[in-house]
Amino acid sequence: MTTTGAAAPSLSIGEVAERTGLSVHALRFYEREALLVGPVQRTSGGRRRYTSSDVDWLLICVRLRESGMPLADLKHFAELVRQGPGNEEERLRLLDAHRQRVDTQIQALEECRSLITWKVGVYTEHLARGKAGGLWDPTA
Repeated sequence: MTTTGAAAPSLSIGEVAERTGLSVHALRFYEREALLVGPVQRTSGGRRRYTSSDVDWLLICVRLRESGMPLADLKHFAELVRQGPGNEEERLRLLDAHRQRVDTQIQALEECRSLITWKVGVYTEHLARGKAGGLWDPTA
């Protein structure tokens, strides 16, 4: 039972770590940095208890961080969500700016992949012929 007396099923910090891929240490950090949209409930013994909504939010946070969203932006986004309705345009601007950064990163990575694919083809062709001649050699 949580300190609020809610009967909804709750999860331990270890269970949430397993479901989100975050470490227990990272979950405590997220809580300290106010990255969650609601307060983490506690048992009468002080142990953290999370809801499925907490897990859903944390999974969003994980994806946003994996995609390179700065911690400050994630913190601001969480703050906006906690404030409730009325700031959806600001949330959209924040998410759209991040999406644009991700799109730019994807384009740069696609260009890198294209160069690597071309270079793999060059090496494959030379190795198939049994000759390294014509490959760039800084020692030559």
